Amino acid sequence: MKHQPLVVERLLNAPVNKVWEALTVKEKMKVWYFEVSDFKPEVGFAFSFTGADEGVEYIHHCVVTAVVPARKLSYTWKYENYEGESLLTFELQPEGDKTRLILTHEGLETFPQHLKSFTRESFTGGWNYFINNALPKYLDPEFIPAPESETRC
Repeated sequence: MKHQPLVVERLLNAPVNKVWEALTVKEKMKVWYFEVSDFKPEVGFAFSFTGADEGVEYIHHCVVTAVVPARKLSYTWKYENYEGESLLTFELQPEGDKTRLILTHEGLETFPQHLKSFTRESFTGGWNYFINNALPKYLDPEFIPAPESETRC
């Protein structure tokens, strides 16, 4: 059985350069995403951060694998002391003065599926929160949640 990547797509009320900065500038990332140890949009750059789920803290280790400025950012995603490694990709497409963001998370099935925090449902909930709430709110203070998002499982 082929595993399908998790895809979350959103039209953001911000120009591409502003969205790119939100994805790649450490000080901006910590406002809507995670407080990363450091970050540079450079292939080979390694970074880490801690995220909690249901009271358990998980240390994430990532390495940037692809960068096309203001268009594409990819990095590996794995957890300290757990099996598995996935690939996270953000793609940006300008649409006038707005930006279509397409997040693709591949390889989720490589994580321990007996742990609720590593299930597809957990990742779906997390990415929907970040892409459909936290990021739009950061980019547009007048943001009101609306059903203009699409998640393909």
